[in-house]
Amino acid sequence: MRGRFPRTRLRRNRMAEWSRRLVAETRLSADDLIWPVFIQEGQNRRTAVDSMPDVERLSIDQAVRAAETAVSLGIPAIALFPAVDPGLKSDDACEAFNPKGLVCRAVQAVKKAQPGLGVICDVALDPYTSHGHDGLVRDGEILNDETVAVLCKQSLALAAAGADIVAPSDMMDGRVGVIRDALESEGFKNVRILAYAAKYASALYGPFRDAVHSAGPLGAGDKRSYQMDPANGDEALREVALDIAEGADMIMVKPGLPYLDVLWRIKQAFGLPTFAYQVSGEYAMLKAAAREGWLDGDRVLMETMFCFKRAGADGIVTYAAPEVARRLGGAA
Repeated sequence: MRGRFPRTRLRRNRMAEWSRRLVAETRLSADDLIWPVFIQEGQNRRTAVDSMPDVERLSIDQAVRAAETAVSLGIPAIALFPAVDPGLKSDDACEAFNPKGLVCRAVQAVKKAQPGLGVICDVALDPYTSHGHDGLVRDGEILNDETVAVLCKQSLALAAAGADIVAPSDMMDGRVGVIRDALESEGFKNVRILAYAAKYASALYGPFRDAVHSAGPLGAGDKRSYQMDPANGDEALREVALDIAEGADMIMVKPGLPYLDVLWRIKQAFGLPTFAYQVSGEYAMLKAAAREGWLDGDRVLMETMFCFKRAGADGIVTYAAPEVARRLGGAA
């Protein structure tokens, strides 16, 4: 009988692959991806990161090859993270602003080989400190203003090497404004600032700390006195507002999937280019479960990418960027 069933059947548009594509609300492309690349000293070296399947530390010449791959796949930017020789770590993190240091040399090499590829550099001290913290420490206290002064030097060194984006990620108050003023005063007015404005004190960073050799120095310590409390959401909006006022061009939410609500709120409130970081622990869990056969790794990976985009991410930082780009039709 007429009227016994609804006239509108949402399943009609789901029945065929072509119609699902036609009515999809969220679009994903290689243009949305940022690839984090770990770098190390040496020549022609590739060293596996045990806690991150399929991720390696690369010597600079191999990082240049990775940059070539990124370009061939249509990935617009890579982010460089150093695995610093333990002998160069110190309490004052002076290696962080060494113009001849590992990151600066890597930036120069990548930009020379692939000038059209965006290069993002983390501005934080944890790879360089003997204690593994993101800031300078005195009598057990993480020093805010003294740390910001070092971050300023680090940003200038990276900008001089050719970095397109500097990314202060340590959650020290006032860091964005001081870095912006320094960049402007030294003639680097076009260097962008990507502020990790909502970086949470998460337990999901463990594999990353292994990759950059900061897990050992940090030991049983934590970063809760300066990174955000996972219980807080409103505070993230305050952090973002401050960083925008101080001159941030882009905003990062980190980690990614556990904080999609925060990502959504930030994008809706401010409209600034907003990125999500699928951090090392998220990536490692997904890959480990896939290797055990507990998840369809390919499908889950792509599902997470669409989740980020649906929640408002303009860009996604993921260690799986080449894999995602290939699945989206990249050439390499």
